Formats: sequence, C-alpha cells, structure tokens
Amino acid sequence: MRYRSLFLLAASAAIALSAAALAQNKPEDTEVWTPVPSVVTPGAAVAVAPPSDAIVVFDGKNLDEWVTANDTAKPAGWTVANGILTVKKDAGNIQTKRSFTDYQLHIEWKIPAGITGEGQYRGNSGVFLASTGAGDAGYELQVLDSFVNKTYVNGQAGSIYKQAAPLVNACRKPGEWQSYDVAWSAPRFAPGGALQSPARVTVLQNGVLIQNNFELKGETTFIGAPSYQAHGPSPIKLQAHGDPSAPISFRNIWVRDLAKN
Repeated sequence: MRYRSLFLLAASAAIALSAAALAQNKPEDTEVWTPVPSVVTPGAAVAVAPPSDAIVVFDGKNLDEWVTANDTAKPAGWTVANGILTVKKDAGNIQTKRSFTDYQLHIEWKIPAGITGEGQYRGNSGVFLASTGAGDAGYELQVLDSFVNKTYVNGQAGSIYKQAAPLVNACRKPGEWQSYDVAWSAPRFAPGGALQSPARVTVLQNGVLIQNNFELKGETTFIGAPSYQAHGPSPIKLQAHGDPSAPISFRNIWVRDLAKN
C-alpha cells in the first residue's frame, strides 16, 4: 500500500505540473508582429470562371455540396441569397461533402462595407485547406479585413494562421470582392502514422503571390506549436468565427482535384 500511495502521489504531482505548464502557454506566445508585410495594390478584379475539369462546390444556387462541420449528417446552415453565401455564425463551420488530397482551389470572399471592430475582431473567418475534424481542426488560411487593420502578421489576411505571414498585403477595401487561388499539396503519412512529407501551399490573393510553396509545420493551433496527426483525404472547411463584427460572404468556389488528373 505504501508503494501504491507513493505512486499515486507521484502521478498526481506529474499531472499538476503538466496542467501548470499548459496554463503558462498563452495565445500571444505564437503571435508575430514584425516585419509587417508591405502593401501591394492588386490589379482590377477579374471574374474567374471554373475550367472544364473543375468541381463547382458553390455556384450561387444552393449548399448541396456542403455539410455542417460539427455534425456531417446535418446540411450546411449558412445563408444563400442573390448568388452569395453568407456566414451564419450560430450555425457553425461548414465543410465540403467531398474530400481531397492535392488540389487547386478558387474562392472569392468579401468583407462587408462598414465593417466595425479591430484586430482579430474585424471580419474574421478562415478557409481550412484540409479539415481534420470538428471545430477548427485542420490547416487554416486566414480571412480577415487587413486593408487597414493592425494585428499580428501571422494572423492577418493571407497568412497560414500562426505559421506564416503573407509575403505582401494584397487586400482590397471592405465592400469589394477578393479572391484566393490556392495550390494545396496534402501531407503524406507512413502506414504507422509517421510524417513522410509535410503539407505545402501556394496562394495568390487578388492575383498577387502571397504564399510561395510554404511548408506547413502541422495543423493550425491557437495556443502552442503546430504538429501533425496522420489523416487521409480531407474536406475543405469554411469558418464561422465568433467575433462580433458583421458576417462575411463567399461566392464562386471551385476545386480542381489534382489527384485525379
């Protein structure tokens, strides 16, 4: 009994130390504020029609290609009107019914005119390039009003959230449509789950290169360092962020499945 008691005391102490260590971690620990990406004014907006081999996942008519991320048996609950998809924050994140490995993605988004708030509380959303579970599990390409809005640079629009600031700030002002064109290479894992090759991503915002074959360090984390957990083909997820500003909108979303080409 004495040895058992000592063991339990040691285990309790270890748990307490682990909890204390976690409590010391803060979101600010992984925020990077400098250098601030230079501002580049993008060229005139050009509508990009899907090519012949694209899978159109939102054409302005319905959400037949989407489900609720936290319960994939439920249809997506965001608002579709006048060809536009608008975030419904209390309905939670949505994700594609289809799963992908490597792909090309085109997606257009708009911060509403008259947006209020500042920092991360101003038009916050995200495109999760691979959703690995409920909530915000996966790899996030940040959406935010970063036209004139100071925040940590690895959390501004075009960042791979908490991992890589955009090469430049190519944002348009609120009320104008913006685009992301993404080339995504999914991570590969050995049969036992070990990482064989990391995920890589290239992103153009409004026709301007902002991420150049960036090698991700793992899945997105709000607190602590990113890491990989083995997974296979994954849906693309859109975030219903809980910030109090007006909800943003999306349109013209299509994917070219590179694994099938």
